[in-house]
Amino acid sequence: FPPTSSWDAAYERELQTFQDIGDAGEIWFGEESMVRIIRWLEKQKVPLDSSVLDIGTGNGVLLIELAKSGYMNLTGIDYSPSAIQLSEKVREKEGMSNIKLKVEDFLAPSAELSGFEICIDKGTFDAISLNPDNAVGKRKQYVRSLCSVLKPEGLFLITSCNWTKEELLNEFREGFEILEELPTPKFCFGGRIGNSVTALVFQRK
Repeated sequence: FPPTSSWDAAYERELQTFQDIGDAGEIWFGEESMVRIIRWLEKQKVPLDSSVLDIGTGNGVLLIELAKSGYMNLTGIDYSPSAIQLSEKVREKEGMSNIKLKVEDFLAPSAELSGFEICIDKGTFDAISLNPDNAVGKRKQYVRSLCSVLKPEGLFLITSCNWTKEELLNEFREGFEILEELPTPKFCFGGRIGNSVTALVFQRK
């Protein structure tokens, strides 16, 4: 084996070339999926002043990338105050004062969280689904919340590593229809090819 540092460099080149799995989980669930979302919005010519909500914004990096791409009406929510503090620091460092950030529990959204034209979820629905305490009820509540914050005909872009396309279609069948499935990296395991990540665009009916 070559020394670790050159091994890392080689592995990183490989990741970029093949979008392989291995440790890529973290990396491409971040970078790859952000690029995929922004490209789709640009391809659809979604107006730059559309109101966008990032559900479970975490460090807020997706909002920064959207702002760099010209989107002006951006809001990020997270139920973790420390996540919002972190995203505020990132926002300041990048000088993006037009991004709104709020501590909010999406399963009990405040009244002013409404009228969004686009909602984006990268891993938050997954996290809610893994909650050992009444996951089914929480998923139903998530769909209700989504209906209350997203305008009719609004778009919902979800990236999930827990759910297949069919399962997501079932979860969001009340009130949503699928517009498009976005291509995601494939993985091969034991000769079977599967998707490790599903990315779908829904439209609210």
